[in-house]
Amino acid sequence: MDDYSIPTYVISAVADTISESETHASLESLFMYADAPGDPPDGSKPVKALEWLRRINKESGSKRLAILGRLIENYMEEDIDAIVLTRWQSQELIDIRKERAAKIKFSLERAGLTYSPGGILSKGEGLATKSLAELIKNRNIQAIDQEFERAIRNVQTSPREAVSAACNILESLFKVYIAEHPQLQMPAKQDLQSVWKVVKTDLGLDASKLEERDLQEIVSGIMATVNGIGALRTHASAAHGDGKKPYKLKPRHAKLAIHAAHTIAAFVLETWDERAN
Repeated sequence: MDDYSIPTYVISAVADTISESETHASLESLFMYADAPGDPPDGSKPVKALEWLRRINKESGSKRLAILGRLIENYMEEDIDAIVLTRWQSQELIDIRKERAAKIKFSLERAGLTYSPGGILSKGEGLATKSLAELIKNRNIQAIDQEFERAIRNVQTSPREAVSAACNILESLFKVYIAEHPQLQMPAKQDLQSVWKVVKTDLGLDASKLEERDLQEIVSGIMATVNGIGALRTHASAAHGDGKKPYKLKPRHAKLAIHAAHTIAAFVLETWDERAN
């Protein structure tokens, strides 16, 4: 765990939440309670929180996750639903607190970090998370990482934008794949379904050619999921005629699309690497 660095998107989510929720005095008190190294940095609350978190990442070694766990403990364990509405705690303020907590939770999920009561953070990343992080790093496909960050920023406040980012994750990957294979031709229409058709054909992702029935069903599901993510982006942003019920995307729908895109991207990259060797 000594060599584990806190990802920048986790640092950003925690810094945003702390700076928006705390006063200068309570922010400094929180970092001191968490045993963050050094004296309080200068600057505004966002600058101070971000700089202190970066310092933790740089100087705290194996204690990084322990410090981070103590910093987010209150946000992770606060029973927001039990808060009574008062003149000081309006529904709007309660919703803001929920949104801030959700932002931290989602960034931890993406990083493969598991939170346990008492401020305990552990590294328990799933196979897809670990694989995708490594594969993106190896291939330096920055567009994918940028879209994941955009998805995280918007999953609570704008699920539609987050779904769009999930779709862009796959589009970006498929376009990179086509661009790096000179024998392939970029389709005239570069939407998700079009670039996916080129990539899945070249990678041999044809369920009908697989002998194992179980694998056939999984690969068929992958193909349907890619199409579903693209269709969800289109339909959620399209205008509806009279009498039709509009899409009401919720954060859980956006999370489903993002995690599905995450898993598919890792599978495509692993297949790409396997065929290249």
